[in-house]
Amino acid sequence: MELVTIEEYAAKLYIMDTSELEDDVVFNMNYKRLSKARRAKIDSYYFEKDKRLSLGAGMLLDIGLSDYGLKESEVSISYGTNGKPYLPMEPHIHFNISHSGKIAVAVFADVETGCDVELVQKADLSLAERFFCAGEYGYIVQQDGEEQRGEAFYRLWTLKESFIKATGIGLSLPLDKFEINVWEGEEITVCQYVDNSVYHFKEYKPEGYHIAVCFRN
Repeated sequence: MELVTIEEYAAKLYIMDTSELEDDVVFNMNYKRLSKARRAKIDSYYFEKDKRLSLGAGMLLDIGLSDYGLKESEVSISYGTNGKPYLPMEPHIHFNISHSGKIAVAVFADVETGCDVELVQKADLSLAERFFCAGEYGYIVQQDGEEQRGEAFYRLWTLKESFIKATGIGLSLPLDKFEINVWEGEEITVCQYVDNSVYHFKEYKPEGYHIAVCFRN
């Protein structure tokens, strides 16, 4: 597991390669430590890789909560209208989780936050043209080569996903109703009409993946 400290928002980003959970002894030991709700979520998945991702997410929640003197097995997690998890008894703790491929991530902060991780694959240009803003689509197609277009597509995808999670609106906010600006050498910004908040982004690139974290001030 890797820990990234983001001092501006008293935030911590946890990144786990869930391959380490392929060992049945390790899997079962950590599974038993988690809440009944998380174990039910793990059990609901058919494929073992998805069970490991869900377990990894639960483990990161437990690790992050330990900084506040809490345990995942003891807290009550509720979900907002659009599915964002929160702690009704601990409103000062803001967190979010995501997983893809073999990677699970969790972020904790003192402001509203959202995170997303994606395994980088071939760019889905038809999806980008249909659902992204024109400027975002242009950023993708102007890249030289298939690999670079894949990197650009999943960079924007994670940034957009982290933003809609930070807003709390979720997928009810159409992806073409806000635009992520990623000009070379400049701070990432978002053109949006959701609220009057200011949003800031952080990016990380474990091999083969893109991770984006968004914070709402």
